[in-house]
Amino acid sequence: MKRPEDIPFPPHAYVPGRNERHDESLFEAFHASVQPGMSPEELEQTLAWRAGWLFVRHGYFWEAHEVLEPVWMTLEDGPERQFVQGVIQTANAALKLEMDRPNAVRRLCDIADGHLDACGEVGAIMGVPLSEVRRFIKETRGKANLSDGKCAL
Repeated sequence: MKRPEDIPFPPHAYVPGRNERHDESLFEAFHASVQPGMSPEELEQTLAWRAGWLFVRHGYFWEAHEVLEPVWMTLEDGPERQFVQGVIQTANAALKLEMDRPNAVRRLCDIADGHLDACGEVGAIMGVPLSEVRRFIKETRGKANLSDGKCAL
């Protein structure tokens, strides 16, 4: 994975109901980096993918979803698509934590875990270790005072 120095951060982390939403043009370069038919190896090098997990790790949860969605939409069914869905739902769970919505945090963490489980026994996908995403999910559950266990639906 390329070094993140070339990834521009948004001016602020958008939280619905709390602050102003970004202008759509902010994401044009991210979206333009993804082209139909790209392989997972090609998508791994895009600005959109490289920014996605970086944004999650730095608290830009809504923005992470915004830049990762085109990556997810381009991928064929398989572990990479499941993984990107898992990362998107992880970002959504963290955003709901910021919005003080613990039931949504629980539900989205469960969904994210399910997507990661569907990836099988692999160490990393598209340059991101599954263990790193799982650790983030566990921390998000902890911050919401939720157990590590799955939600009983």
